[in-house]
Parts: sequence; structure tokens; C-alpha cells
Amino acid sequence: MSNVLGSVTPVRGIADRAHEVGALCVVDAAQSVPHLRVSVDELGCDLMAFSAHKFGGPMGIGVLWGRPELLAALPPFLTGGEMIDSVTEQDAVWAPVPARFEAGTQDAAGIYATAAAIRYLEDKGMDVLEERERALACELTNALAALPYVEVLGPADGCDHVGSVSFAVDGIHPHDVASLLDMRGVAIRAGHHCAQPLLTWLGHESTCRASVAFYNDVHDIEHLVDGLNYVWSVFHG
Repeated sequence: MSNVLGSVTPVRGIADRAHEVGALCVVDAAQSVPHLRVSVDELGCDLMAFSAHKFGGPMGIGVLWGRPELLAALPPFLTGGEMIDSVTEQDAVWAPVPARFEAGTQDAAGIYATAAAIRYLEDKGMDVLEERERALACELTNALAALPYVEVLGPADGCDHVGSVSFAVDGIHPHDVASLLDMRGVAIRAGHHCAQPLLTWLGHESTCRASVAFYNDVHDIEHLVDGLNYVWSVFHG
């Protein structure tokens, strides 16, 4: 899922095409895992990674999944304690997967907190959360698109957005928009969202981005719209 466009990428088709030419398919699922039920079997990917902080876990830790036979063939790129079976002056025997990829002392607290965050979402029910968040994203997209000075990026149909909606305010820099909204208690993201090539292709250097999760409601969207009207009035009052 794109963290800029809020749209879901057809990973299965991409994975199948990659495999046809002998390539591997690596999926960045950081944006989708918090909002959608994700199945590596359905995606058909070879490797998948996602971040814990995106779904309520701690910062600085994430998850890498890979096909067992692929992980077994990969050499480690970090070395340290607990990732070897034996070491000599000339050679080393790596520990089995996954220990070979976890050099040094593990982040036990982070691992525990990540598992707790996963259990929390699963207890709520990912299908329930997805339905609620899709409805909120649809409401958010339509509310932003109704503002004459706002350009919404991504799918024209609001119901095709999941989790986030990127937008530009005519003639106002995204950082100015974010700063003024922050003064009114509304938090958005402003910048290139770690996706500069995509934004360049879209004709933008940076954009605003509003995100919704299951803990948001329509009142938050109303506060955002009110805040944007305030931002517009500051520059065009």
C-alpha cells in the first residue's frame, strides 16, 4: 500500500511477473499491515518487511518475513553474539535462521511490545478495523476534495483510499499548512514522505498527508477541514 497515494498495490500480479523472469519479490508492508489483513501466501512474495511503530508498537524495531529456503541461503550482513554456532580464525559457522540475522543482544522489550501490539489489533479484529478505516478514509477524501483550494492525490474515488490521503493546498507550502494546523491541535504529515521520485512524477516537491486509524472518527475530519479553512483564511484573508 502506498504511503503517499493511500492505494493498494496489486502485489500478486507483480510477484507472479517477477517470478516469470527469475526475480524475487520484496514487499514493503509498513503501511498496509496496520490497516489490512495481510497474507504472504496470497501475495505470493518472497520477502516482506514492516515496522512496529506503524501499528502501535515501539519505534526502532520491525519484522522481516521470508520464505524459509530463501532465508536459509542468505548470508548475514551483521555479525555479533548469538548469531554463530562456531568461530575460528579462518571461518565461521552461522546459527540457524532466524538467529543468524539477529546479531548481538536482542531488543527483548521491543519484541515483547511488538507482540502485544499485534495481539491488540488481532483481538479487535482486523476485518472490523479495516471496514471502519476504509469508511473513514472515504469520508476524509471526499471532505478534502470538496474544498476548492485542495488537490487530492491518489484515487479519485475516496473509497479506494486506505489509511492515508495526501493533498496539496493551492499556493501554500505543506510545512506552513502543517504548522498552522498544529497550532489548532490538528496533526498531519508534511514533506516528501520518503517517496521523492513518486512526488516528482506527480509534479510536487512535497505534500500534506492526513491519516486515519480505528481510533479516529468523523469529528477529527471535521476539525481538519475547519483547520484548513483557517489556513486558507490566514493566507487569503
